[in-house]
Amino acid sequence: MPHQRFPKVEILSIQPHEIQFLLSDTDTSMANALRRIMIAEVPTLAIDLVEFHENTTVLNDEYIAHRLGLIPIKYTPPDSMGGGDCNGAFLPHRECVCYERCPRCCVEFELDVNFDATIRERQVPEHERCLPFTITSADLRSSNDLVQPAHFLSLEEEGASHDQGISIVKIGPGQHLKLKAIARMGISKEHAKWSPVAVATYRFYPIININEEACSTLTQEQKQQLVDVCPDRILEIDAVSGKIVVSEHAWETATFTEDLKITQSAMKKRPEDDDFITVEHSTDRFIFSVEGTGAMDAEEIVMSSLRVLKDRLHYLGNMIEALKESGM
Repeated sequence: MPHQRFPKVEILSIQPHEIQFLLSDTDTSMANALRRIMIAEVPTLAIDLVEFHENTTVLNDEYIAHRLGLIPIKYTPPDSMGGGDCNGAFLPHRECVCYERCPRCCVEFELDVNFDATIRERQVPEHERCLPFTITSADLRSSNDLVQPAHFLSLEEEGASHDQGISIVKIGPGQHLKLKAIARMGISKEHAKWSPVAVATYRFYPIININEEACSTLTQEQKQQLVDVCPDRILEIDAVSGKIVVSEHAWETATFTEDLKITQSAMKKRPEDDDFITVEHSTDRFIFSVEGTGAMDAEEIVMSSLRVLKDRLHYLGNMIEALKESGM
């Protein structure tokens, strides 16, 4: 019977749009499965159909529809203030029993911007009335109060922006854009617009071992040379003892380069002598970095990916039991 493992997760840092955590007591198969699920199998909402009523802007219908599809759509559960998992709140369009679309599987957005009417409403000064302005995601009106475009990732990004949301198209005098957009639930295995992550990566946790006995034979200049040769600055010299020690944030910066190995090989008296310092990657600890697009909070992306993985394993277990019972 294979060795049973009990994976653990340790949160290293967390923000609404970004999370970093340590996954341990598992192997690369589990780490890569989790990463791929976050990228391709966590369901989100995205605009999938656009009906144009009028478009006299400089961009054609297909271009605007494509840009609308890439706007992150955030579902906020009634008991939450952040972007949550839309699974359970909506059905996939192909699984819904409605004839065309309904609130259970779709959310409608309307956009109606007329340049001349908007200029009059804003009471723009006479000398600025011919200047174009930008239609953004803030101009989309949702039929569901719990579903809205994710205009910005953070307050810092919102403060630095010159627009009120994600730019769609610039509009000028005499131009009018009116459309209806339909958002549906899907996964990015079908199309990248449903991906909840901008970044989902992991790297191996570094194991740094310092051979104190071997290092004691080195001069202070040689120790400094070993510290300086590491481009990732994973080593430093202790100001009190003068010994080489591992820097505080070495796990964040270690890149497993060959520079250290080449330099210390030249310092050895014999090629077969032990290395002064070894830097290896762990086979059961992984540092994950996940950054969302705004459609879901980063914490919810991780939790949803674990739910999807659990459902997949449960389905596999049921299929195996069914095959056993059928005698195959």
